[in-house]
Amino acid sequence: MINITESAQAYFQRLLQTQGGDAVGIRLSAVNPGTPRADARLEFCDDGDLLGDEWSIECAGFTLYVDAPSAPFLDSADIDFVASATGGQLTIKAPRIKGDQPAGDASLVERVQWLIDSEINPQLASHKGRVALDSIDADGVVYLRFGGGCHGCGMVDVTLKQGIEKSMKAKIPEVTAVRDATDHSTGSAPYIARG
Repeated sequence: MINITESAQAYFQRLLQTQGGDAVGIRLSAVNPGTPRADARLEFCDDGDLLGDEWSIECAGFTLYVDAPSAPFLDSADIDFVASATGGQLTIKAPRIKGDQPAGDASLVERVQWLIDSEINPQLASHKGRVALDSIDADGVVYLRFGGGCHGCGMVDVTLKQGIEKSMKAKIPEVTAVRDATDHSTGSAPYIARG
């Protein structure tokens, strides 16, 4: 089930009114679902755009059509709109869009990679940074390579110990430590330059 707040419904209604009479609703779909690059897409649609297999959700004054292949990835999504003096912000939180969390019996590599893709890299992206899994040794030590704004950043040690390692150890008990395998002297655009 998808939850659409009243403020989001009112926002969509206003948008549809600006489109004239052709648009019959709004279509929601997942782009690259089940991958780290997954995202949600909203677009106006008219009768000719609909395939007939969409899920339809009746809202206040319009219909939200959910692309059928995208539906499993958008299940439990929350759509909200928060108005502000400069317009507002529409948010779509779809916890399943990047795929389901691997089961507890999945390999350690799969579970660590899923955590990197679904939680860690989206947070690092705000600083134009990212990490990639380098290796995991037999003692459960995870080695990461930092890239983007994290490559050469002066705060990478804090990010690693207070953020990534803390989160990884709490969510994956087999992880005993997280280490940096990056040569930070080669970083060309660090978020915060090293001192």
